[in-house]
Amino acid sequence: MNSVDLKFFQAVVRANSIGGAAGVLHTVQSNVTARIKSLEEEIGTPLFHRSRRGVTLTATGIQLVPFAERVGELLDEAKRVVTDRDTPSGLLRIGSMETTAALRLPPILIRYAAEYPEVDVLVEAAPTEQLVGEVIARKLDGAFVSGPIAHPELKTLSIVEEELVVISSLRFRELSDLKTLTESPALKVLAFRSGCAYRRRMDTFLATCGATNVRWMELGTMDGIIGCVAAGVGVAMLPRGVVQHAAADGRVVIHQLPDDLRSATTVFVTRSGEHLSAALQAFMTVASEAHSRPQLTGLEVVRQLQRA
Repeated sequence: MNSVDLKFFQAVVRANSIGGAAGVLHTVQSNVTARIKSLEEEIGTPLFHRSRRGVTLTATGIQLVPFAERVGELLDEAKRVVTDRDTPSGLLRIGSMETTAALRLPPILIRYAAEYPEVDVLVEAAPTEQLVGEVIARKLDGAFVSGPIAHPELKTLSIVEEELVVISSLRFRELSDLKTLTESPALKVLAFRSGCAYRRRMDTFLATCGATNVRWMELGTMDGIIGCVAAGVGVAMLPRGVVQHAAADGRVVIHQLPDDLRSATTVFVTRSGEHLSAALQAFMTVASEAHSRPQLTGLEVVRQLQRA
């Protein structure tokens, strides 16, 4: 099969129409039609059902999709391998949990930008589950997520051990009776959206305390969660490093967790069995070394950003 024909096939599948594929490929519809017809003639059976509303895959077309994707991925990887230079450059797509993005990522990015100025870094903050999926789907080159991660398509690099704590407003000095959460309709458990590893850990902790009928409130930012906890909206579970300043300022109270729930490992995941670009290898080296250095304060981060 011609790899170009498979590329046109993929475009039609994703666009769900000949015209949409032509737009994505910057060509005319007749060219797309001819490529698909050529592929169908080679295979000996139709790949799409045609209608006025667009196209839908036939049974044969559905079977061909994963193979076309694998061919495209192999060609992309081959191109990266042969064009990759020893000096890191190009675009690097990194994912990170919100907490890691706030606590651990700034010093890493500062050093990386200073040592490898030819690399453009794109950072996406999202829950662990979403980030893992995007690394597997090759939408991200790598991501900081909550471990452990056991997946045949991924390999992990341990970055740092975080201590998880529960935080509440000042009126909750003790969390020994978390059944209060089930008794007060106004009190919420604050967390990132579904797929957050810390949210699952909090769910387990609440169950051990007998608080099973809790109400959750989802927020998209760490500052939003801490602010709502300080205002008395509810409680949350976060790494100690991201809440200790709020506690020192008297905005929240930190509550220590039992030993079996306290520790959480942050790992960096990449796809296994694939070529790692020079830019990604350099980033992983910087990230693995960063946790052994003294943690920067917010003011020190700002100053380094200004100097970079």
